[in-house]
Amino acid sequence: MKKWLSGSLAGLLVICFSAGTLFAATIKIGFFAPLTGFAAADGASAKNAVMLAVEKINKTGGLNGNKVELVVYDDRVNPKESVAIANKLIERDNVVAVVSGSYSTPTRVTAPIFNKSGIPMVAAYAVDPSITKAGPYIFRTGFLGQIEGKAAGEVAVNLLQAKKLAMFTIDNDFGRALSKGFHARVKKFGGKVVYEHAFAIGTKDFSAMLTKVKELSPDLLFISGYYEEAALAVKQAGELGLRCKILGEEGFDSPKFLELAGESAEGVIITTNLNRDDPRPLVQDFLKAYKAKYKMAPDMVGASSYDAFMVVAGAIRTAGPDSKAIRDAIAATRDFEGLTGSIARFNKLGEAMKPIQVQIVKKGAFHYFAHISDPEIITPPDK
Repeated sequence: MKKWLSGSLAGLLVICFSAGTLFAATIKIGFFAPLTGFAAADGASAKNAVMLAVEKINKTGGLNGNKVELVVYDDRVNPKESVAIANKLIERDNVVAVVSGSYSTPTRVTAPIFNKSGIPMVAAYAVDPSITKAGPYIFRTGFLGQIEGKAAGEVAVNLLQAKKLAMFTIDNDFGRALSKGFHARVKKFGGKVVYEHAFAIGTKDFSAMLTKVKELSPDLLFISGYYEEAALAVKQAGELGLRCKILGEEGFDSPKFLELAGESAEGVIITTNLNRDDPRPLVQDFLKAYKAKYKMAPDMVGASSYDAFMVVAGAIRTAGPDSKAIRDAIAATRDFEGLTGSIARFNKLGEAMKPIQVQIVKKGAFHYFAHISDPEIITPPDK
């Protein structure tokens, strides 16, 4: 009798029920994003999208019969908070892998910690180049800032035929990386940046900068920044009567930008990581499911985070829940069909190789304008 009870209790310890499904065990995957503070809208988007992925997997039997549990933390874009989160995920939560749904600063400081502990981490959209340089356990499904900047330069000089350009650059790693890539591509094709101004996160008044741009009468204004600064700059440009084309980047890619900028957003073009007009069922089903559940349209941040999670999930399906085996399976990933495009492979540094999307605002929504697939632009460095 004791023997039977012992065996029954042992069995109960490894069996759980969820949504009517019998699971063998639970696999914990870590996740951190800015759920409060200035970037809370991005953090909510990242979390919401990943939760959709978790629900989808668990409703269809989990990963090899194992339930997925997402262990979520709010990093508030705070590096000290992020370090504490990384240690909790490793030491207390015993996660087998981690997805960063956050910005570069939290992702950059946690990458060496996860790498040293042998826990694979996939960054969804943080652009800083030092992230994947932390070691072989770190990957990125989004773009490096410099690559996205090069793509923006390509759009400016070759697609939009702009030769005389102005720039507003957000004064952080993100903005500086974009600026570097943009300058390089523009210069190669004979464009000239006649004005560039760096601005701080949280800037509200762009009138002096915009007045200078209007005096110089460029063909195009390229703005790097997050949705709030982007919306204010675009709205104030409209109020000032600025007539040049406005080009942005993935920081604009948010329902909040469209809401805050209003009619001034019409015609704005951005380089980003999501094509809303992609006809693949994978994409269209996600767009519908997200809007139905959260009563708003998804954005690049959400789609990128979904892809980062699904890369991890796919590796677990292939290799099981061992962290080293997961790392090896991610590195061996080929032709991964994601919401943000097909990832041909991850290079030796853990960087994804995939096209860059270009969207235009039409009738208050983002739509397809072009995509950039030139290997000279999209190929990430491997060291």
